[in-house]
Amino acid sequence: MRDPYTVLGVSRSASEKDIKSAYRKLAKKYHPDQNPGDPTAHGKFAEATHAYDLLNDSEKRGQFDRGEIDADGNPRFAGFGNGGFGGARGGARPGAGAGAGGFSAEDILKEFMSGFGGQPRGGAGARGAAGGAQWDPFTGTAAGGAGGRMGKGDDVVVNVTISLEDAHKAASVPVRMPSGKVLSVKLPEKVEEGQQIRLKGQGSPSPYGEPGDALVTVRFEKSKTFRKDGHDVRTDVPVTLYEAVLGAKVRVPTLDGSVELTLPPGMDTSKALRLKGKGLYGDGDLYVNIRVVLPPGGDADLEALARFMRDQNPYKVRD
Repeated sequence: MRDPYTVLGVSRSASEKDIKSAYRKLAKKYHPDQNPGDPTAHGKFAEATHAYDLLNDSEKRGQFDRGEIDADGNPRFAGFGNGGFGGARGGARPGAGAGAGGFSAEDILKEFMSGFGGQPRGGAGARGAAGGAQWDPFTGTAAGGAGGRMGKGDDVVVNVTISLEDAHKAASVPVRMPSGKVLSVKLPEKVEEGQQIRLKGQGSPSPYGEPGDALVTVRFEKSKTFRKDGHDVRTDVPVTLYEAVLGAKVRVPTLDGSVELTLPPGMDTSKALRLKGKGLYGDGDLYVNIRVVLPPGGDADLEALARFMRDQNPYKVRD
């Protein structure tokens, strides 16, 4: 993979906020949902996600900046020690396969494997730490695996559509993986539209290492009750004509359950009533729009009253 700073288009001194902002822009531009059937965009999305995953982890970022791991997150080789091949630490042990430089292949393998935090068990053919694959330190491949490099499996991208109520409560929601398996995933506090949740080890398997991750992209479903406006929420509540004129107590829905709202007499339905702190995550407000509903089938007395008001006491609501 390319340098993660280059992928995200940020400098090495970039702050966490700068890195997050850069990733959001790229994710929005190249997300598979925005680019169906475009493998180039899908590849750029995966590359940006991998770069963000590395740089967003302070430990991994430090290791990368110090040259301890590469852009794929794999440890770099530790080298051959003092003096390379000429810096052997002594004569060959009997039966250890010593070469002309006075050291065995096992010694070389130890030098290579030290970069991966592992120790060989039986000479140059020893098994590495990545799932038992036969590691060849001279070619950098896993023997018997068609030249595949040791490392994680591929990440997979999954979408989940959630309700405003589930987002508000940071509920656990079912997420179906490409394999057909359904996982219960706990939503983060104050989850946002387009935010990704990383599920470690739930991606594609790897024959040489740990499986990849699943990147779950959150979408909000359209609610029949509420309309989202940032962290504010709007809803409509029907009332009768006499409730609007005389005032009343009515039940209104909120993300935390219904509450009782007092309508003042002569309610002007062109204005919304605000319930402070009753919006999404408690950060926003709930705006209640009152809709006056006339009696079904008409009403002769109401029609007579309306004609009287029109003729005797008219008023303007439009220019």
